[in-house]
Amino acid sequence: MSRRLLWVSLPDQRPRRELYWMSRMPDTQVTALAAQEPVGDIRWVPSAYRRPIKRFVEAGAFAWVRGLREQHQEDYDWVASLELCSLVTGQASRWRRRGSRHPLQAVITWENLPDQPLYKVPPYKQALDSCRSADLLLCMVDAAREHLLHNGFHDEQIRVVKPGVDTGLFRPALEPAREPRIVFTSPLAENKGIDRVLQALTIVRRTVPEATLVVAGNGPLRPMVEAAAADPGSGVSLAGHLDAEGVRDLLASSAVFCTAPRPTWKWTEQLGLAYLEAQACGLPVVTTRCGTNDEAVQSPNLLLEDDAEALAEGLLNFLTDDALRAQVGAANRARMLAEHDLATQCARMGAAFAEIESDRR
Repeated sequence: MSRRLLWVSLPDQRPRRELYWMSRMPDTQVTALAAQEPVGDIRWVPSAYRRPIKRFVEAGAFAWVRGLREQHQEDYDWVASLELCSLVTGQASRWRRRGSRHPLQAVITWENLPDQPLYKVPPYKQALDSCRSADLLLCMVDAAREHLLHNGFHDEQIRVVKPGVDTGLFRPALEPAREPRIVFTSPLAENKGIDRVLQALTIVRRTVPEATLVVAGNGPLRPMVEAAAADPGSGVSLAGHLDAEGVRDLLASSAVFCTAPRPTWKWTEQLGLAYLEAQACGLPVVTTRCGTNDEAVQSPNLLLEDDAEALAEGLLNFLTDDALRAQVGAANRARMLAEHDLATQCARMGAAFAEIESDRR
């Protein structure tokens, strides 16, 4: 029997993430309310949003989806959404309770701040409280389980399945990179630390003048990167937005992956899918210790303090030692195959749903 799942998207939901993983679960048919056509074998219901303000996107968009009430409960076994305090999650909770059939509810969460300040804001708190009746709280990181328990949720609702990466798409190049190229593939926002990486590159080039940095991404700090790239002596180039294949090609042609995340008042790094993609391509990682990114980045990769000198030293550690770089890259690739293969992790997500279904029979 196929599982019929209705996914209620956030207005700015990124492709090839949670919705895509749901569609890759075995024996699962997914319908998605979303503003943009999703990637994957998904029935798309084009949806508009009522969005008074454009803030708090990372921790739960302040937006309501239109058209959920027109969906019929009897057409679905599950309704699912992303994050505990997103307003679409509150909508999903109300929708599944309004009729007589009551589909099961799943909430996917990455939240790792024990005391998320957004929970004090009434609309977000209402959405959070609505999750207490959810059947499945699917955590993408171990820290999310601890977050849920800290906030009074029941352990029997909770399952942890780490996300996967397409290890067929993201794979090492046939020949290792010969150029001392550093790569950054993350949003160009302050919390991802592109400014610190640019500072570190300047220091690195004092020792390795031919070192370069390729930046892929968009965001509010793009003008900073554009200014650096306009200087022919900086070693910086801006690739802008790339699709998955473009990111793969860039990673496979680079020597080291680097970001420098730092916390905000409502967010701290949770896992970092960019880390998984880089490691699947056989790159060592140099980054700052932030939140729970140690769940993705393990030794002998480097988790450092938020300091340009420390980042530069870490980058030089790999850029000047081909054998070490190859050894760490091979270990990273092996771990991604063992612990984060996409098909395997999506099957594990499906097993979590099936376990709840079995309990409810």
